[in-house]
Amino acid sequence: MQAVLYIGHGSRVKAGVREAIHFIEKAKAHIDVSIQEVCFLELAEPNIMEGITQCVERGATQIAIIPILLLTAGHAKEDIPIEIEKAKMKYPQIRFTYGETFGIHPKLIDSLYDRILEQNVEISSNAMILLVGRGSSDPVVKQDLSQIANCLKETYHFQKVDICFLYGAKPHFDEALIKLQKAKHKQVFIIPYLLFSGLLMNGIEKKISQIKGENQQLILCETLGYHPNFQTVLLERVNELLEKTELAI
Repeated sequence: MQAVLYIGHGSRVKAGVREAIHFIEKAKAHIDVSIQEVCFLELAEPNIMEGITQCVERGATQIAIIPILLLTAGHAKEDIPIEIEKAKMKYPQIRFTYGETFGIHPKLIDSLYDRILEQNVEISSNAMILLVGRGSSDPVVKQDLSQIANCLKETYHFQKVDICFLYGAKPHFDEALIKLQKAKHKQVFIIPYLLFSGLLMNGIEKKISQIKGENQQLILCETLGYHPNFQTVLLERVNELLEKTELAI
């Protein structure tokens, strides 16, 4: 029997965990699989092995594992595969398949623009966009976010779209804020490239509130998970994996 296991990142902030569960529950309603479970990488329960066990106890013989992660870095490349290998040892009778992160997708570029529009602020001709990524030591993350920034710039004709990170890669968010204050852009839309609220989003809000720029408008946009395009792309990722699973049988 087929099962789908969704793996969220997890957060110390309960609201962020609730948002992740709500996001996944909405997707589950559109997936024609009777066994669907949610688990987390860290900072929330159940963990990955517990999520796999729940699937097995419900009768799963095949488990399609979907990472609810924006970009492909250490969690997607190493941490989750390690847990899958452990599960294969514990449950040798179960067939595991592993899906893709959200990655780079045209629908997600559109959702970034919608996050700007929903601020209900007239966009100036020289408006700048700053994408704030979680960060990783994996250079592919910086490459991917740079590509996303470039797509946003070219698709919606912004003068400048920069990227920065909260940890693990440069430029750091603090450096980007200092650079912003010296820039000529009077209007800056700051888009957290994060799915849900949590400590990272709280930190972004706090640092922006400490900046008092009389001649510069800093506009913080919402996180990304509630945009319908992310639901659409998640469903694509699940169905892609289920189709591969069927073809491989």
